Amino acid sequence: MMAQRIGGLDQSGRNMVDDLASYQTRHSVSYTLEYPVSQPELWQLISRGGNLNECHPFCLENEVIDWEKDAHSDRLVYLNGMTYIRQFIHWEEGNGYALIIGTEGGPQSYVVWQLTEISPTSTKLSITVYPYLLAKLPKAISFLPYLLYIRPKLRTYLKSVLNGFSYYNATGKAVPRNHWGRHTWFS
Repeated sequence: MMAQRIGGLDQSGRNMVDDLASYQTRHSVSYTLEYPVSQPELWQLISRGGNLNECHPFCLENEVIDWEKDAHSDRLVYLNGMTYIRQFIHWEEGNGYALIIGTEGGPQSYVVWQLTEISPTSTKLSITVYPYLLAKLPKAISFLPYLLYIRPKLRTYLKSVLNGFSYYNATGKAVPRNHWGRHTWFS
């Protein structure tokens, strides 16, 4: 199936798809976890509106703003009260999606969720974040702070999020908040 570009305007009025190239020039952080489920089963879990309420260990509330075939957006309130809007700009049914996330009217990070089938009963989920943090600095200047601070913090965060989906898939119960420890940015 063809990937669906759902794009639209971001919170500042710019076209999100046009900004894609600039997001992808940033430093990125990825984490991947293997799940003992088929790709269609994992897709159902990650593509359901409001899923972060059950699967995200740092989520206080995940409220759907719009969840239709060609438009997806939601509000994520973290445990510390910080509120982000997620606007999905690319939706590939059964395989993954891309979104921008940030405070309303504030800087945005670009995030890609990608499924990869390993076998009929095993699937990998990878999340890659292109954070807005340090994005305005030249890469040569931002590299050390990225390597020593941003990357370890985001990897810990992504590992907890992916483990949250695994926990929910295995137990059918919402992941306890801060289950794998508190996170200084989101708890």
